[in-house]
Amino acid sequence: MEKLSKEAKELKKELIKQMLALATTGFGLVAALAWNELIQEIVTVYIKPLFGKSSGIVSMAIYAVFITAIAVLVTYQLSKLAKE
Repeated sequence: MEKLSKEAKELKKELIKQMLALATTGFGLVAALAWNELIQEIVTVYIKPLFGKSSGIVSMAIYAVFITAIAVLVTYQLSKLAKE
């Protein structure tokens, strides 16, 4: 009976841990989508007018480079935090 109680507690801990991970991931996705929209709007408002009608590929390239730089920076900082 005691073993069953211990296993139930472990299961509860694991369930809470997984729920926390899923919630964190979900909020991270929502935040990423919000940043995505903001960056797209910045490119539309400030970059596209600089290049005129042929700005499609240039704007997408600038957007891709910007997103990649942010992803690398955030990943690097999180990796440093995880090591500490």
